Amino acid sequence: MYINVHTHHTQPVEGIISIGNLYKNFDTIEADSFYSVGLHPWFITAETWQQQFETVKEKCLLQNVVVVGEAGLDKVCTTDFTLQQTVFAAHIQLANELQKPLIVHCVRAHAEAMQLLKQQKVKVPVLFHGFTKSKELALQLIAQGYYLSFGHGLVKENLRMVLAALPIDQVLLETDNSTANIEEIYSLAAAAFQIDKDSLSLQLSKNAAKVFGAVIF
Repeated sequence: MYINVHTHHTQPVEGIISIGNLYKNFDTIEADSFYSVGLHPWFITAETWQQQFETVKEKCLLQNVVVVGEAGLDKVCTTDFTLQQTVFAAHIQLANELQKPLIVHCVRAHAEAMQLLKQQKVKVPVLFHGFTKSKELALQLIAQGYYLSFGHGLVKENLRMVLAALPIDQVLLETDNSTANIEEIYSLAAAAFQIDKDSLSLQLSKNAAKVFGAVIF
């Protein structure tokens, strides 16, 4: 069994458990699929975010919305950074209230993200998705008890070396918005850890159970 913890392609595929991400079009949620729901920092505005967040809170009550987010901080986009912090804090509070894990989008703002998670006293599993940065940063996040999700960036040898240096029980895999399939990403990760895909699949199922609970199985 393959688990794709973050994808923007929500078509069901046999043998794959996928968590589809929605940052808009929240009414497209279908009862037979799993989702994460949140406000992406690229698309928030001071005028509309509070109204949109009310919809996010409503949808996150659904049993098949198993993750809050993606939400987070991004220093590359044009959204006001103080506004991003306000909205990210709201998502952390929501995840705590609902006792659902939080998936984090973070670009060049990991120190600020970790500080905000600490300030808001996050009490749920935290997953930094689409990780492509250094081993040093990865180990800092892992040391806080957070999980890291890797995607198609594993085609690069340096990122496979980062992955190989991490505890296998704190990683997960995803396709995000790439056209790669999750089986390919599992193969790359298995090669990095120097184990077979079946062993990797078993371990990542255990990791997913710790993050998402039994609801996705």
